[in-house]
Amino acid sequence: MQSFKTFMNLAEAKNTHLTHAADLSFEGYSRTQEAIRFIESLVDMLRGSSDSKLNLTRKWDGAPAIICGTNPENGKFFVGTKSVFNKTPKINYTNADIDANHGGGLADKLKVALAHLSKLKIKGVIQGDFLFDSSDLSTKKIDGEQYLTFTPNTITYAIGAGDLQKKIKSAKMGIVFHTKYTGDDLNNMKVSFDVKESDFGKSPSVWAIDAGYKDVSGKASFTEKEYNTVTNLIKKAKSSANQAKKGSNMIAKNPTISAMINVYTNAKVRQGKYTFSSAEFMRFADEKLQKDVDKLKSEKGKERKTQVKKQFMSSLKGSAKDLNAVFKLNTDLQKCVLFVLRKLEEVQSLRTFIKTSNGFKVTRDEGFVASDTLGSAIKLVDRLEFSMANFNVDKNWVKG
Repeated sequence: MQSFKTFMNLAEAKNTHLTHAADLSFEGYSRTQEAIRFIESLVDMLRGSSDSKLNLTRKWDGAPAIICGTNPENGKFFVGTKSVFNKTPKINYTNADIDANHGGGLADKLKVALAHLSKLKIKGVIQGDFLFDSSDLSTKKIDGEQYLTFTPNTITYAIGAGDLQKKIKSAKMGIVFHTKYTGDDLNNMKVSFDVKESDFGKSPSVWAIDAGYKDVSGKASFTEKEYNTVTNLIKKAKSSANQAKKGSNMIAKNPTISAMINVYTNAKVRQGKYTFSSAEFMRFADEKLQKDVDKLKSEKGKERKTQVKKQFMSSLKGSAKDLNAVFKLNTDLQKCVLFVLRKLEEVQSLRTFIKTSNGFKVTRDEGFVASDTLGSAIKLVDRLEFSMANFNVDKNWVKG
């Protein structure tokens, strides 16, 4: 295995979006190599032989995202969402600011955050996911057992009787912190994913934890058999990467094709399918672009959109083989991700469920984020389990 190396930043300047490891196959050959190096380093870490400084955090399914702390420009405590980093930032120091900048359920959550996170005496700026306030906690019987539960987004977290349940029950809110920002002004802060409990204080009114992956049991270590299996999966992904080099670079150089592939793959995930092909993609693109034509009323508009469609489909002409190679690479990378995920998931702090029409169904965590010391990061998610559910669930909060 190669050791983990410094490479290009895969995350944006602020933690507003992270890329699925497998989807780096759509961003060019060099990005594909970065995904493979990340996976190799994770495997080394899980085998206990890595000398790299790889940071691994668990993705909690909280909502909304909360950015808070002390504004270095004025020394005041604030709360906000990712809109803190907007060109015209929405920074909230008071409830009046929240009312002016936000509305609905989001405003309610931010007011709770403002009232209680200030008690943690956060000196810097950190980001977390809101897990619950008092109104979100409820008692439910699942599979014959009584749990204290909260459902911030898609996943329902369940806590059995004990000290943890008592702490959560007495708290006014819960939050998990995962991202840290450093710098002299909000617009130019550097991001890292190594938040520790020492970065924030304690208060009985806040159940606050960091998202760092902790394997205190020692369960998440590859056996020799598992290591050989995942090594073979990585070899296949490397072979696929070489075969997909031309197609991957072609997609990376064409933002229109890249955007359409993203829409296509997300649509397949929503359907619960992780199989892609160039023939299906071309039919999907043709139908989607034709819908854009059909919904227009003016003939000039239809003609213009028809030309756009023709140009796009023409750009795909002769690319079927290359596209299929990239789709195979994406699938092979996701197989590596899933194998690593299954091992990481052997260590779980809370029980997790998804609510269905037939009651609660056991599910796994949302996934994990792997990052290097410079803030480069990718996410590892079982897209057919969590992403599909997340696409289709009704949100009880709004962005802003």
